[in-house]
Amino acid sequence: MIDREALQYRRVATPIGRLLVVGDYLAVRFLRFPGESEPDRVWFEARAGPVREAARQLEAYFARRRTTFELPLDPRGTPFQQRVWEALETIPYGETVSYGELAKRIGQPTASRAVGAANGANPIPIIIPCHRAVGADGSMTGFGGGIALKRKLLALEAGQRPLVRAL
Repeated sequence: MIDREALQYRRVATPIGRLLVVGDYLAVRFLRFPGESEPDRVWFEARAGPVREAARQLEAYFARRRTTFELPLDPRGTPFQQRVWEALETIPYGETVSYGELAKRIGQPTASRAVGAANGANPIPIIIPCHRAVGADGSMTGFGGGIALKRKLLALEAGQRPLVRAL
């Protein structure tokens, strides 16, 4: 019998370092950047299912063979955060949107700071493209992986110089 709640993981070698993708039998739940702490739990290496597929799609994304992700996702958050994350998923590859514009898109035009906070709480970065959210003037603002990584992801999507493999 399959334990549908058991968490599975997969490590993905990328030009920005080894990412950790975690989910269950049904969906991806979170992604961690290199150096981020990992919850103290027992996980099983994913041999199939959404986590394994996420690893495959992330590899294709970094190789510039994929511009969208088609995965079942289960990010855990408040209803407001969920709305922000859904809005992030509508930002096309290679484009950016300001936090203020995202606030308008979810029907709360004065909530740009709250949108920024929800963006920062995104548990599935890259797949839910929080790196595509920028300041009103186009400036690079906070990102869980750091501003340098945000710039690299946006450069990758803009078709600019190749990413340098992390050591």
